[in-house]
Amino acid sequence: MSGEAKRSIPAFAQPSGGGVPAHVAIIMDGNGRWAAQRGLPRFEGHRRGVEAIRRAVRAAGDLGIRYLTVYSFSSENWRRPAQEVSDLLGLLKRFVRHDLAELHANNIRVRIIGLREGLTQDIRMLLDEAEQLTRDNTGLTLVIAFNYGGRQEIVQAMRSLARQVKDGTLDPDAIDMDTVETALDTYGIPDPDLVIRTSGEQRVSNFLTWQTAYSEFIFLPDFWPDFDEATLRAALLEYGRRERRFGGLSAQAS
Repeated sequence: MSGEAKRSIPAFAQPSGGGVPAHVAIIMDGNGRWAAQRGLPRFEGHRRGVEAIRRAVRAAGDLGIRYLTVYSFSSENWRRPAQEVSDLLGLLKRFVRHDLAELHANNIRVRIIGLREGLTQDIRMLLDEAEQLTRDNTGLTLVIAFNYGGRQEIVQAMRSLARQVKDGTLDPDAIDMDTVETALDTYGIPDPDLVIRTSGEQRVSNFLTWQTAYSEFIFLPDFWPDFDEATLRAALLEYGRRERRFGGLSAQAS
């Protein structure tokens, strides 16, 4: 990270091993409640949520974050009313079609995690296009978790490893944490340093189950459509006050 990126947060606390996190993951929650408080339809909350994604991507790049993962559509979201699912898918299509050129121009790489089996062809083509167009970009990596569930991801990884064992290409005794990670959707992406959830809810909702074992969590009262650079800066300041020990002793105790 450049010195210029650090100067962009002059008051940033510097804990042992701290600084701006390399990877921030966000559970974007509260679109419906934001709309309900204003007497607006839920769709308007989701639409404003897309605008918040744009602000978050710009802010993450400006603040020196290298990876930003957003939980855009979980594997459980299919249980929502059909019209709301249709609205969410429509917003995804619009985001990719309208924003992909700008993301590419800004050297942002897009990666999609989650199951693609069962998705309609037009959705799959959009996801593939986003990844292919930006695959060589070297700036911020925007990871979009779509049709994603952490437990489902682990199940898929286990199936992949089981097939390798069955084929005789993998020794069961050789399986370790690194082996499992190679079979996950996030292979090649560092684990999140910080997970932010908006709306005041304090749960992880099947998000990055394996990858967040040692992440810091910050739960914000703000609804997602209100998320902006100031909100992200405040979360980073809180993150900077923490000491990450990864199961070891604190610096004071050692």
